[in-house]
Amino acid sequence: MSTTSTTPHALTKGRTRRADANDMAVASFVMGLVGLLVFNIVLGPCALVLGGLALARHTTRPRRALLGLALGAADLIVLATLVTTGGTVSWNFAG
Repeated sequence: MSTTSTTPHALTKGRTRRADANDMAVASFVMGLVGLLVFNIVLGPCALVLGGLALARHTTRPRRALLGLALGAADLIVLATLVTTGGTVSWNFAG
């Protein structure tokens, strides 16, 4: 018989909930920042969800998670502005 355990704790050895929350805060920030330029319809909501989860899990980077939330909201504002002014969900620099 084997003495190794296949419980979830054995599979995720070394990772803590707080470390995952820190990664979520960083991912939220990056997605919100990139979402201002491309794929704001997808990256904006993802940034909002990840930022909220990071704060709920008590990240050690709450400012980064809050910035991710703000950038995710800005992504959706940019999307709404593009849809209402130009009737499209893409950038258009040609006059």
